[in-house]
Amino acid sequence: MPINDLEARVDPAAHGTDADATVAALVARSNALGSDPRITNYAGGNTSATGTDTDPVTGEPVDLLWVKGSGGDLGTLTPAGLAVLRLDRVRALQHVYPGVEREDEMVAAFDHCLFGKGGAAPSIDTAMHALVRAPHVDHLHPDAGIAIATAADGPALTERIFGEKVVWVPWRRPGFQLGLDIAAVERDHPEAIGTVLGGHGITAWGDTSDEAEANSRWIIDTAERYIAANGRPEPFGPVRPGYQALPTEERRARAAALAPTIRGIAGHEKPVVGHFTDTDVVLDFLASARAEELAALGTSCPDHFLRTKVKPLVLDLPASATVEDAIGRLHELHEQYRADYQAYYDRHADEDSPAIRGADPLIVLVPGVGMFSYGRDAQTARVAGEFYTNAVNVMRGAESLSTYAPIDEAEKFRIEYWALEEAKLQRMPAPKVLATRIALVTGAASGIGKAIATRLAADGAAVVIADLDLGKAQAAAAEIGDTDRAIGIAADVTSAAAVERAVQETLLHFGGLDLVVNNAGLSLSKSLLETTEQDWDLQHDVMAKGSFLVSKAAAKVLIEQGLGGDIVYISSKNSVFAGPNNIAYSATKADQAHQVRLLAAELGQHGVRVNGINPDGVVRGSGIFASGWGANRAATYGIDEQDLGAFYAQRTILKREVVPENVANAVAAICTSDFSHTTGLHVPVDAGVAAAFLR
Repeated sequence: MPINDLEARVDPAAHGTDADATVAALVARSNALGSDPRITNYAGGNTSATGTDTDPVTGEPVDLLWVKGSGGDLGTLTPAGLAVLRLDRVRALQHVYPGVEREDEMVAAFDHCLFGKGGAAPSIDTAMHALVRAPHVDHLHPDAGIAIATAADGPALTERIFGEKVVWVPWRRPGFQLGLDIAAVERDHPEAIGTVLGGHGITAWGDTSDEAEANSRWIIDTAERYIAANGRPEPFGPVRPGYQALPTEERRARAAALAPTIRGIAGHEKPVVGHFTDTDVVLDFLASARAEELAALGTSCPDHFLRTKVKPLVLDLPASATVEDAIGRLHELHEQYRADYQAYYDRHADEDSPAIRGADPLIVLVPGVGMFSYGRDAQTARVAGEFYTNAVNVMRGAESLSTYAPIDEAEKFRIEYWALEEAKLQRMPAPKVLATRIALVTGAASGIGKAIATRLAADGAAVVIADLDLGKAQAAAAEIGDTDRAIGIAADVTSAAAVERAVQETLLHFGGLDLVVNNAGLSLSKSLLETTEQDWDLQHDVMAKGSFLVSKAAAKVLIEQGLGGDIVYISSKNSVFAGPNNIAYSATKADQAHQVRLLAAELGQHGVRVNGINPDGVVRGSGIFASGWGANRAATYGIDEQDLGAFYAQRTILKREVVPENVANAVAAICTSDFSHTTGLHVPVDAGVAAAFLR
């Protein structure tokens, strides 16, 4: 039923005409609500406010709606993330609404209601904000609220818990009709402050921003208190013997051992980045008797299964099973999962449905160990895990009070393969050239290694910066971005145990490994007679032995994943060119250079490419040169150290100085698909040194 437009107008006396204040209050409320994972998940839910501003064309006041735009996140929302629409025009759409069968057309109609440029793109939920008469509206996905929304007796629970203050709205896919349904509740139930949306979440409203937030929090807090006071103590059933969480160190070691297999499963059709979670919420769920039964029911809130697929893959073995048995069973379950997902698609797809988006799981649950989640990048993978944690909390709440009853499979398919969602996916920018690649770069806190890590991250890779100095490694990672883009870890490449720990940390943080750069190095410039046994051993331990240890540990992962990969050695012009006073360094670099050829021949059968980069004269920003090598080389050539870079440049064919970024560019290029058929190659980055030409 259409809302009376006169009744629905904003009261200027209640809100003033200060649009900036209205927007500021809305953003503050959104950030406060969105920063609490109990209240809503990343990019889930939306908030709005109405107020007045001046129409620049007429000079007259105009009633506006500010609402979180499509794809935005409440916790990090800024004014730029708001869609701005003329309230009268959005509400007038009621008169041209063609009915629920064609309601998707209304999303395009919102574009005709924008005020000025309109800000962010309006979301599908715009109608529930515009059609409710209250000036401030919140739509949220709190765990406790969805627990009530997915309980088999949700309507009765809503009345029992909230009385007349909150009204049940049966499941309806997000859209214009749902907005009309909520508006009807607000109009017909003057005592109500919000709704529980069946299978979905909650809405709340208020006359002021503070009142809307208070009402949202009251609904959530009241639901939480009721569940805590009235819920069954073991909603997931008793603990299954043998399925309890393993001790921390054992658990994480097992997770790292399984991670390559599981990533290969999740990335069977298209590559993905992963995330590992072993919180008590997840581990307690997996230890319970009903974990497999409940996981099979899948999630309910649309935001949940869009990120997690309709259900996870659950390993049905106890934590005491061997790693080998777990790997074998995971492969069997993967085949079953793919067949089940294809059957799910075939049951519900019609001629207008988008093509299947892959039949591999995005959530894999391992009893005693934890949860592996996957996505197109590290943030998406992490958020998918957060969403499934929300889903576990929802199941716990629903089963505490009632029976968990998510929306049915057909409705899930309508959401997952919704034409509007497909259009949103198609509008996403093209992935960067190294998107979904996970890189481990040794000696990367400074110089060439830091430049390589920075370039790989800029091209879309998730990067692990490994260095002897943990503080410097973490600082270098922080310069690249947050921990979804890069992390810094301590690693002594001369220690097999330390290298294994570095690879394990990579697996646990990003879920896998694709690209290894053996860059860690040092040099002591001495003549043969001055070179000690300790000098020789140190350089060979760091570069020859270190590269061997890193490549060996990485190769185990790359082979088990079955996704190919790249190993790159930062060797040197000196690996093929004989110069004075650097026997230990040059001999070590020759060792590295031949490792490239040996490993290229051995690992090619697994799709792993092994290539090398031969820099020369990288003075600027180089840790090696700064540590005394530069002074010694300058003395050898009879020049001032500050002139060394220019000296090296003048002896090259191109007369150009080589800097760390030039080496990084070569690494980035050789790891792309443009070099898909190249292995065993050494690329000179020396501005042209004829004596070092490869023959």
